[in-house]
Formats: sequence, structure tokens, C-alpha cells
Amino acid sequence: MIFIYTEPVNRHPYPFAKQPDRTVRQGPSRVIQDLLANALRHHQAGRLTEAERIYRQILAVDAHHADSLHLLGMLTYQSGRHEVAVEMIRKAIAARKNEASFHSNLGNVLLAQGKLEEAAECYEWALALKPNYAEAHTNLGTVLQAQGRLDEARARYERALALKPDFAEAQANLGTALYAQGKLNESVAWYERALALKPDCAEVLYNLGNTLQAQGRLDEARARYERALALKPNYAEAHGNLGLILQAQGKLDEARACCDRALALKPDYAEVHTNLGSILHAQGKLDEAVASHERALLLKPKLPEAHYNLGNALQSQDKPDEALACYERAQALKPDYAEALYNWGCALYALGNLDQALGRYRKALALQPDYAQARFSESLAQLLGGNFDSGWHNYEWRWQTKEFDTPLRAYPQPRWTGEKLSSGRLLIWGEQGIGDEIMFAGLIPDVIRTGNRCVLDCDARLKPLFARSFPSIDVVSSRAPSPDPEPDFGAHLPSGSLPGLFRATHAAFVTTTSSYLIADPVERERFRARYADGRRLVGLAWHTKNRKTGRNRSIDLSLFAPLFAQPDVRWINLQYGDHDAMSEQIAAASAPILIDRSVDQFSNIDVFAAQIAAMDMVLTIDNSTAHLAGALGVPTWVLLPFAPDWRWLQLREDSPWYPTMRLFRQPKIGDWQSVVNRVHSILQEQLYPPPKE
Repeated sequence: MIFIYTEPVNRHPYPFAKQPDRTVRQGPSRVIQDLLANALRHHQAGRLTEAERIYRQILAVDAHHADSLHLLGMLTYQSGRHEVAVEMIRKAIAARKNEASFHSNLGNVLLAQGKLEEAAECYEWALALKPNYAEAHTNLGTVLQAQGRLDEARARYERALALKPDFAEAQANLGTALYAQGKLNESVAWYERALALKPDCAEVLYNLGNTLQAQGRLDEARARYERALALKPNYAEAHGNLGLILQAQGKLDEARACCDRALALKPDYAEVHTNLGSILHAQGKLDEAVASHERALLLKPKLPEAHYNLGNALQSQDKPDEALACYERAQALKPDYAEALYNWGCALYALGNLDQALGRYRKALALQPDYAQARFSESLAQLLGGNFDSGWHNYEWRWQTKEFDTPLRAYPQPRWTGEKLSSGRLLIWGEQGIGDEIMFAGLIPDVIRTGNRCVLDCDARLKPLFARSFPSIDVVSSRAPSPDPEPDFGAHLPSGSLPGLFRATHAAFVTTTSSYLIADPVERERFRARYADGRRLVGLAWHTKNRKTGRNRSIDLSLFAPLFAQPDVRWINLQYGDHDAMSEQIAAASAPILIDRSVDQFSNIDVFAAQIAAMDMVLTIDNSTAHLAGALGVPTWVLLPFAPDWRWLQLREDSPWYPTMRLFRQPKIGDWQSVVNRVHSILQEQLYPPPKE
């Protein structure tokens, strides 16, 4: 995401900081003096046309009148006629070579033209003539900052402030240099000093907002942007960056409105076009997001953030090949762009290129060693590739990532490392979603074998099932640490850290217990009797609402039509969700699926487990149903996308986590039809095996 940076405000001396020299050098007439004073009044009042007319009237009488040449140059500079301004001020300097303000203001015009070296020469001339010229020190600092020479720029601003301590412009510019050096606390302090002198300076408020935003102080940054806009309603940059704050706060509609206002004021504002694209992306409007990023790149083809954001939108559209090209361009334009390298790795992961993905993650980490998301994604790629030793080690970075949903519990007791405790009980506490808790519960038998007295803290929906399945331990459901944990806890561990202790190698999975969860046997038989009609009972789940990966894992129900044609199968709904909505889906697909409205698959997992246990087989996508069926020991066929979740490993049809599970993988991105066709073929073989010879 781009933090839009504007040039430091009020960095040039005011055009009239130096009043015309009243010393009579060549005997100017009283008429010229009066005309000049009148022109200056018009100029200062903003009546530029009238002021220019009088300056030219004077020059018609005295073509070498230095003050008129200089002031006409400043007027044309103000009106954007830079070439004329340079010509006029150079003539003024020719007429009066030793006037420091003329050299400094010529530097301002050249700077506006992007001629940094020529501008620097002018400021140095001014300082040679007037070493204590604070404004020239500040402006030379601006050139040095634009050249990336930040330490030298800071020295100039500090010199200006030593000469003129209440110089607000120098204070603000020092703030921008410190911001560029990443010294955000110091930057804030200097901006606040400048505002103490000029509290109504919208530009300084804006730059202070940028610094506060970079510190994550979003509410404070928002207040500064809003104050800047109250002073300057047409400040496009402030509208744009206020949009970034609102987006970060999840107020997407308001954020979009800010971007729209910024673009109404400045239609060619490429940075805001790509920021708007990111907001549209967050709203799920992917086609509009892509169009916004492409518009930004038409305006500014070398904007690395726009290439990066376009890559993100394309990746969300399941176009990782196109996304790769975008990340590559972004990183070529900005070699230290760690985020682009990271997402480049994610696109490679989506294409199944694990080694290359790991290479990009590690390049991102070389640039940014504390990049938690890259380290965590490295662990997922390692685990997917079967590198359990390194993978579980890096998996602990999950707690440092912004998107990890489970808060880390800060118990005073130490984390358990697999030992037999000398005193106290061992607390294992659940993390992540229901499916993760179920999968990691497969290691509770390993924990029990260590001889510790164990407490398992889990989601309340899992408590009855876990209590029945693990009768030798205490099962509770607090879901949060108490302020004063029970004193007999000797150690604790989140359940997702158990594999690092007990599944560090492929061989370690031999201890996996088949059907480690036990459904209510009475409820199971009740379901079995209710559904039995002589056909094979097959449970089906086809959809997940997971906001991150659900679109890739879910399957349109109509694709299962070949399976539904099997006469010897009775299909039972195992899909969580609103029963009426599912009935509509089932009717639209003409699917012969029985919905048992007595089962709430989301809220009452113990009853749901009994329903699953009543099945002869379960056919499901990668969701919590797959984990529950596998943990119950039911024969389970899981349909996986081309780039599966890390836990399913690569290139294998079995799962080390669940011995009764069989995996069916997409041969290419989005190709569910091939998966369903293969399932259909194997199902037919099982239902109707060829006669033995």
C-alpha cells in the first residue's frame, strides 16, 4: 500500500522575503519607485495581471532595473511560466550580481524544473554571498534530500535552525528528512514544533499524518488528515491518504469515497487509482480492482506499487501466471521491495513450484529478516514439501503474523517441551479453527503417553466429543486464559505446536492413532437406522465460507451430477449452513441429497460427529468435515485444489494424519471436473467390481 508523499511544504523562501533594495545606486526616479511600490502591493494581494503590467512598464523605462526583473521572475514562477522566470531572474542577477536572494530564488525555479544540480549551484552562490542565509541553507537541503543525500540535507536544515530557531519551514523539512530515514519519533517531534509556530499549515498536518500512519497510530493520523482537509478542502493528497486510514480500519465504503474525492480533484493521480483498486479488491470487486490498477499504470508505468497491487488482484482471480509477471516488474523497479518478493513466492506456491517459492520467500527475508508472514509462509511451503523438521520450527512464526486469528496466551508458566513434569498439570490449549483443533487433537494420545496429567482447553463445540474420546484427561472450554491461572499448571502448549514435538519426521507418523475420536454410539445407530434403505450411505460436503481460501476449495454442486446418477448410493448432506439456502442449491442442481434438519453441523458438533460416523463413506472438500470424518476413522475421500493446504503434502493419495483418508487432487488450477470424473470412476469400481476370474 502506498503512503503518498508530497514535497516538503513551504520549503522555498517567500518571494517577498527580501524587499526591493531601496538604496539609490543609479539614481532611479521617484516615479519608478512609486510604480514599483504599487506593483508590489498588487503582487502581494494576488493581483498578478496588474502587477505584471506595472513591472513591464518599469522595464520599458529601465530594462536593467534589477528589482523589477527579479519580482517579474517570481511572478511568472508563481504562475507556472518557469522558462520566463529563469530568463527574468538571470537578467536581475546580471544587473546586480551580489544579491543573495536573487540566486536563491533562481534556484527555486530551477528546482521546480527538476534541474537539481543547477538549483544547488544557485543556492551555493547565495550562501557564498551570505553565509548566514537560513532560507538558502533550507533550500539547498531540499535539493540534497531529493538527491537521496539525507545526512547532508539534515545538516543544512539544522544549520538553518541554528541561524533561525523559529523557522517553521526548516523544522518541517527536517521532519521530512527524518521520516525518509525511518526516524519516525524524531520526525513527529519536528512536525509538531513546526505546527506550534504555524498551526494552520495544512501541508505540515498532512506530512505529520503520514508519519503517524507509518507508526500505526491510525486514529491520530486520521485526525491530522481531517484537520488538513478542514483547512484545505481541495487537498487531493490528504483525501487519498485519509482513504488509506479508513481502509486499514475496515471502513471500505468511506475509504472509497475519499479516493473518489481525491480523483475528482486530481484525475491523473496514479497512486490513488491503485489505492482505490486495493479497496475494491478488499470489497471482492476484482474486475474493478484490476481496472483501477491498470489505469494507474497507464498514468505511471513505473509505479512499482501499482504492479504489485495488480499482481495481488490477479492472484485473487486465480491467475498466478499473470500475477508472477506483475511481481517481477514491481521488484525490478524497486529492488528492495520485500512484499513483492513475498507475493511472488505465493504465486509460485499456487503454481506448485515449491523450490522457487522458497527462494523468493528467503530473498524477502534477506531484505527484511523480521518479515513474519514470509517466515510463516516459508514454513507452510516446507511442511507441504515434507520438510517437517524446519517446517515446524518456522511454524512458530504464526504468532507474529497479522492475519493469524488466535491470540497467543501469555501464561507465566513455561511452554512445554515434551518432558515429564516434576509437578503440576500440563495445559494444552486449542488454536485456529475447528478443523485445526480436530487435527492437532490426533496428538493427544502422544501427550498422554508422556505420563503427564493433562488438561485440554478446546472450543466449546468440541468439548463433549473430546471428553468422550480422551477420558483420561480433563477437557475444559475456557477459550481464554484466566487472569490468575490455576497454580497447579506446570507448563502449557498451544495444540499447533504439538507436531513439532511428535511429528518431526515422516517415520514419526507411525504412531498416529486411527479413529482417535469416538462418536456417541447411540446417536450413531439412530442416524444409521434413520437413513438405511439398502443403499450405501455417502455423506457430502462441497462448500466452505473461509474468506481466504474458500473460493478455491469450494465446488459447484452441479459438477457432481455423474456421481448422483449412481443408483446404489444414498447421498446425505454433511454441509454446514442454512438449511433453506442449501435446499435451494440442491434443487437447482437436481441433486438427490437428503438434508436432515435435526442436525446443525455448525453448532452441535457432537451430534454432527454421530451423523458422520453413521456414513459408509464421506466425500468432501477440504473443510472441517474432512477432519472430523478422518478423525472418526470413516473412509473419507477429500477433493483438493491444485495448490492444497500444507497439511495434505504433495503427490500422494493418502494422508499421514488420517489413515482412512484418500486424496483426489486437481491436475491443474480450477479443474474440478477431472477430479469428479476420477472419483466417479473409482466409486464405480468399488460399487461394481469386475467379476473375479
